[in-house]
Amino acid sequence: MVILYTSPGCASCRKAKQWLKDNQIEFVEKNIFTSLLKESEIKYLLSRCENGTEDIISVRSKAFQALQKDIDDYSMKELVTLIQENPSILKRPILLSEKSLVVGYDDDEITTMMPAQLRTVVDNACTDACPNYSVCGKCREHASMN
Repeated sequence: MVILYTSPGCASCRKAKQWLKDNQIEFVEKNIFTSLLKESEIKYLLSRCENGTEDIISVRSKAFQALQKDIDDYSMKELVTLIQENPSILKRPILLSEKSLVVGYDDDEITTMMPAQLRTVVDNACTDACPNYSVCGKCREHASMN
């Protein structure tokens, strides 16, 4: 199950939602403006970030810039409150599963939301017998060598 954090009018959010539907991946959509994010939920999201708070907080957003404070100056409690009161500082979409966290819409990264057994099927499906192999197969071969 994937939790998809979205906002209205977000084109990347619509693309992520459509990708999940197209790949028959169950998800729950949470509009960050209409559902209050719980403290535990925000802390969990932050704990899943590999590169710290800037993975999910847009420090370049107008909303964050208006605060005129550095992200590192916030305590965890202040940061949670800040996100609850200003959800527009979150990057979107945020896709969260038990094993993956993807922020933004990226064609390659979003595939981590696909169950492992399905990724294996997809990876093995592209052979030189496929009519599109000259395009996608060669790209996969090249990517796996690097």
